[in-house]
Amino acid sequence: MANQTIRVGFIGLNPDSHWAATAHLPALQSLGNKYSVVAVANSSLESSERTAKALNLPYAFASAEELVKSDEVDLVVVTVKVPYHFELVSAALNAGKHVYCEWPLGNGLQEARLLTALAESKGVVAVSGTQARTALEIEHLSKLIADGYVGKVLSSTLIGSGGNWSGETIEEYYYLFEEKNGANMQTIPLAHTLAAVKDVLGGFAQLNAQFVSNFSTVKVSDANETREKSVPDQIMVQGQLESGAAISIHYRGGVSRGTNLLWEINGTEGDIQVTADLGHAQMVQLTVKGANGDAKQLEPLIPEQSLYEGLPKFAAARNIAVIYDRLYNDIQNGTATAPTFADAVRLHEIIDAIEKSAANK
Repeated sequence: MANQTIRVGFIGLNPDSHWAATAHLPALQSLGNKYSVVAVANSSLESSERTAKALNLPYAFASAEELVKSDEVDLVVVTVKVPYHFELVSAALNAGKHVYCEWPLGNGLQEARLLTALAESKGVVAVSGTQARTALEIEHLSKLIADGYVGKVLSSTLIGSGGNWSGETIEEYYYLFEEKNGANMQTIPLAHTLAAVKDVLGGFAQLNAQFVSNFSTVKVSDANETREKSVPDQIMVQGQLESGAAISIHYRGGVSRGTNLLWEINGTEGDIQVTADLGHAQMVQLTVKGANGDAKQLEPLIPEQSLYEGLPKFAAARNIAVIYDRLYNDIQNGTATAPTFADAVRLHEIIDAIEKSAANK
């Protein structure tokens, strides 16, 4: 497919709200003629047709099966809830399509491994949306660490607010509070952020975790109901990186009146601080500051402004645009520069280890 426009079919696309419309579409639109969104399959033909009409798409399918089998689609993008990932991604891979699947790749480690093996057997490009890794600020931070800005890394501390997972929610998000769905605080905001931490600081040698639930039930406000909650609202992890540096992590449900993302890296020669308005590093604007040598106060450490030109202003869409740009090159050139399913398995392994450690407490 040398330098051809890649035709995209979405499984799960609402024309004016939700993740696909607010993050994926602007990302694709920023890349010129590299991609063309041509098809959609939602939960019903009526929903698909409504989206196709609103976005001027030529094809609306009654089912995901019809979309993945269409000769008009080169790349299938899966942006539905986690419990449906395995079935839908499997169908797309078996149809020989390239795939972009939102993170988490599977509902647990085993599903992720099965999907990765299937993708490898089909010889297609399969990408998982761990877009914090492609944030310009994270890539800049990786270079700073690699270039010795802080010297030898001694320790790192990460504190984040999940936004959800406190004592109240709405019907649309209640599924996040049920363990069976695999869409909880450790698999979404923490995992997305840890993917970036791993890129910057290297792998994790050992981690010990403890989960706490301050709320055993959750108020579903728009349904005027109180329901059971089976996922933690406090996640505490500590251990060592493969480099030997100490690491301490605390993710909490809801939001804080303080700093909702605080990641510090401390070394023999300097210190770096990353902050944001929410613990989802994949979807918020990150601010990076640092000081080294004789400096006593943190100063901004920002990427070159030219790197932002032509990319969406919304941080999530910008990060996703970088993934799509790399995905395009991977399809054209047979490379693997975008986050792969194999990368996703390694992240699933970290979350699985955290969950098992917490379960043993």
